[in-house]
Amino acid sequence: MHRTFVSLAASDLSNASNAELYGQLSGKLSFPVEPTQRSAWNYQINHLRELANDLPDAHFSMEFLIPRMGRRADLIILLSGFVFVVEYKVGSNRFDRSSLNQTYGYGLDLKHFHEPSHERPIVPILVATEAAGGASRELVWDDDDLAQPLSVSADELAPTIICICQTSNGGDPIDPVAWLAGRYKPTPTIVEAAQALYSGHDVEEISRSEAGAENLTVTADYVFAAIEDAKAKQKKIICFITGVPGSGKTLAGLNLATARQRSHSDEHAVFLSGNGPLVAVLREALAIDAVAQAKASETSSSKTVEKRRASAFIQNIHHFRDEALASDLPPDEKVAVFDEAQRAWDVEQTSKFMQQKKGQVGFSMSEPEFLLSVMDRHPDWCAIVCLVGGGQEINTGEAGIDEWLRALERSFAHWEVHIPEALKTNIQLPVQVHAPALHLATSIRSFRAEKLSDFIGHVIDGDAAAARHIHDELPDYPLLITRDLDAARGWLRSRRRGYERAGLLASSNAARLKPHGVFVKAKIEPEKWFLADVGDVRSSDALETNDTHSCSQGIKTVPLLCHSYPTRRPIDQMAHAGWRNRAAGSRYHCEAIRQYRFRWV
Repeated sequence: MHRTFVSLAASDLSNASNAELYGQLSGKLSFPVEPTQRSAWNYQINHLRELANDLPDAHFSMEFLIPRMGRRADLIILLSGFVFVVEYKVGSNRFDRSSLNQTYGYGLDLKHFHEPSHERPIVPILVATEAAGGASRELVWDDDDLAQPLSVSADELAPTIICICQTSNGGDPIDPVAWLAGRYKPTPTIVEAAQALYSGHDVEEISRSEAGAENLTVTADYVFAAIEDAKAKQKKIICFITGVPGSGKTLAGLNLATARQRSHSDEHAVFLSGNGPLVAVLREALAIDAVAQAKASETSSSKTVEKRRASAFIQNIHHFRDEALASDLPPDEKVAVFDEAQRAWDVEQTSKFMQQKKGQVGFSMSEPEFLLSVMDRHPDWCAIVCLVGGGQEINTGEAGIDEWLRALERSFAHWEVHIPEALKTNIQLPVQVHAPALHLATSIRSFRAEKLSDFIGHVIDGDAAAARHIHDELPDYPLLITRDLDAARGWLRSRRRGYERAGLLASSNAARLKPHGVFVKAKIEPEKWFLADVGDVRSSDALETNDTHSCSQGIKTVPLLCHSYPTRRPIDQMAHAGWRNRAAGSRYHCEAIRQYRFRWV
């Protein structure tokens, strides 16, 4: 993984030719350089020479990796204690909102996840090379020393940077070597992770910590080896992946499916989930991102085409099941990853559903047994990967992981079962391999995010003592309360930055919120709610429609939770609670509507 493609001081630029710089840039890519990228790099190299003359003490880094977003910032300039994040729009004469949000997002990522940048002033700058003049050169700082993005022309970039360095205090000079070597610990949302992996990034590039990345890589390597062994020896295998909360089991599954798809497309590896909204959102996000990348590389594509490709990769497990009911043929997929495998139905629930809803009279298999039977139709080999969450069988008829093991013991004794030692069971399987590598023991969540989740749980449960205890461990979180929903909306809108998202999440029992314009029985379109721009009233960012957690479960971008209790109650019966989850992941904001203790808005 290359943190940056080119890194050099302004004083060293004269020693490198344009061809040498271009060679360093193109040599880091694993695919041919597109004409638009070649043109952009040539322009940026020439402009870099002008910047070096005007900023002789600067240090430049071209194509700096922003892991969580799966993208690279065009140019990072370190000067006088400041970190300038420069994004070029070569050939453009306008500063559109999407480009400004992208540039802002790069700055947010550095501020939140790049350790040497935590305490540094960061200035995102969007450069439209054909613009006559900048739209915004006024410097406005956020509370965390991240400036709001500036919009300048190419000729204005150096004068703008010089002005900032002369009029603002950037602190001590930055050591470029130490800055570039600093730890980067991103926490991507599941949507961002899927986009990054689907477009070819490695799991190491988007994992929050070195330990988390190593853990995921060890697990992936083990499963890869097991699959290759199954292919070579023509056998059928199943691997169970367990992990501590927040260890990235879904990320591990997406990583496996995307990697197998890239390296062995004939296997038709598929990621299967019973979470309908999650499937819809991921498909839409992958299609949108693929179309954008195709447009950037000047290749032909359409959302319809990309949606079809994404739909083959990420499928609803119920649709996979229904297709298997309609035919006795083996599925196209040789490798299937089942998310939340412990939530598959038992015999009673599956039989009831199949007979009443699908007309399958006499159906007597559990869901795990049926899904195993479908993959068992392959005459040679196949592989199943089950992602297992502990203690999450939350709905009627969900059988837990033991039902998978019982089905294997009962009907599929010829399958080779790879099981982590952390998965305790008394069921004895004929071909069983104990694999410590299949347990993800390192959480990749922010430690403070876990504490915040506990705090919210205690607030909702009405446990004031427990909530107060955890609150004392969250000194960096601004916890706000209000009984004015318009004030909450205004607060969210004023603080949402870049690609951060906000929204309303209401309790499904909060019918009394209707006078406030919150209709808990109204259905949302998950794809639009999670992905659409703020200008779309269906978007969560518009703060006009709400989810009731049924769609947001598993997607983890939950902003503000509302309950409809009477307004004044004792503190041990906490009235309202909620949280806003920044897409950047490491800093959350919580609005807990209570009688006192927190600052009011």
